[in-house]
Amino acid sequence: MIIIYHKNNRVIEIVADKVNIISFDVNDSISAVLLDVAVKYPKKTIFWCHKEFKEYLNLKDYNQYFHHHKMMLSYNPSSFNFLPGSIGYVEQSSFINVNKKVTYPTWQMTSTVGVIHASVLLKDFIKPNKDFDLFLNSLAKSAMPNGLFCYSEPKLLKEIVERKIPKASRVVLYKFVKQHYKIVWLFLLFFCELIFDKKISLLPLITTLFYKRKRNVNIDLSSIEVNSTLKLVNNNNNNNNNNNIDVLIPTLGRKEHLYNVLVDLSKQTLLPKKVIIVEQNGLENSVSELDYLKDTWPFKIDHTFIHQLGACNARNIALSKVTSNWVFFADDDIRFEKELLRKSFDYIKQFGVSSLTISCLQNEEIEKNKIPFQWGGFGTNASLVESKYIKSCSFKPEHEFGYGEDTDFGMQLKNIGCDIIYLPYIKMLHLKAPIGGFRFKFSPKWANDKIQPKPSPTVLAYNLKHQTKQQLLGYKVLLYLKFFKHQQIKNPLSYIKSMNKRWEKSMYWANKMMNYEV
Repeated sequence: MIIIYHKNNRVIEIVADKVNIISFDVNDSISAVLLDVAVKYPKKTIFWCHKEFKEYLNLKDYNQYFHHHKMMLSYNPSSFNFLPGSIGYVEQSSFINVNKKVTYPTWQMTSTVGVIHASVLLKDFIKPNKDFDLFLNSLAKSAMPNGLFCYSEPKLLKEIVERKIPKASRVVLYKFVKQHYKIVWLFLLFFCELIFDKKISLLPLITTLFYKRKRNVNIDLSSIEVNSTLKLVNNNNNNNNNNNIDVLIPTLGRKEHLYNVLVDLSKQTLLPKKVIIVEQNGLENSVSELDYLKDTWPFKIDHTFIHQLGACNARNIALSKVTSNWVFFADDDIRFEKELLRKSFDYIKQFGVSSLTISCLQNEEIEKNKIPFQWGGFGTNASLVESKYIKSCSFKPEHEFGYGEDTDFGMQLKNIGCDIIYLPYIKMLHLKAPIGGFRFKFSPKWANDKIQPKPSPTVLAYNLKHQTKQQLLGYKVLLYLKFFKHQQIKNPLSYIKSMNKRWEKSMYWANKMMNYEV
């Protein structure tokens, strides 16, 4: 373990293994020293820490939060980040609105305190920068899509103390956007700042247009060891409670397909303890058609038959019945091989994660992802989650019969410290069976409104709950731009006036649903 202490944009001390003092060039930037240390000590974990936080740096059992080499952690106690909130105008992902009370996935790094393994820095995909915060943000932004697990981690500090952190200038912000996004986002950023913030960032825009983008997009981190020191699961197929898995399946009119799912589960080399099935049928006098549930299965079947339709309601009923340490969110029209659960737990153990979404594609779809990565979504048809995290989560009624219930559930998990890793190595087949699903014509409350909401209130409800103000406004601008060619009003002013009314109508219904008024 090596710790680099810095102050006033310069390294002031480097300590190795708590005792040895390492020499360095006092004239070098912090990032240059960091890279140099990685070259000299390629097998070391390297911390950086602002001098003011030296006594608060938490090094006790640090391998419990920095538990494998393909990670990058940092923590800034302030409510502000290095990049201003206007970065939300150009990025809609879940990595912008960071919950600093928990371990939260984000590429937004800070010079306050952080840690990385030397093997990541030795991949030589980023050059030193005199601005250490900019260097750290660029490093994480580049490497995160390539499999580096990046987090805001409050465990880095023994206690939370405030500090005035450096803030990026407008020129730095625009350069960052030029470096990591397509050039069109520069103009969107300029436009949004002009309209919503009343800022004319003409000089940063012009300066950045001539800024040469230097970014290595071919980042290969595959050779870096990933072997988590966390002990989450036991892979032996015995009575160890850590192996207990409940499978959650809502179903609607897919008798034959559900039977095949149960057969696949019965063949698992790591058997689930219980399969929770919530069967829906909207006909009031109907009875269950799942007669094969009375057969002998190698797991307990907990079957609930209801007349109320809706996947959100069905999944919430199933969630209330989970008793095992892990829950597998499944669908009633998927197929998978017998090693699915065992292999999934192998990767859970390897990466030390509490949530995993498995590749689940249709027959002719091709998996484009080649590496595990931190995912902004959540798959309700193909995910494993440690059950302790679902106790405070639910599928919200504002997304019933609409969109966003899965991503919303994923955001609830993130906000209590449960990251979601997408795993392309294990594959399931999603049949997308033609029966089941929404077997009736659902009419939302706004169906007969003279002014139809745009976007769907279910989509806007998600944005209102989980996005920053700038992200919401950026989404609004993009919606207006993209939808223009798909509608009949060609006068721009008339179009904006019409869309504003539709946006307000969507806001009205989204808020009513979130307040349980409809």
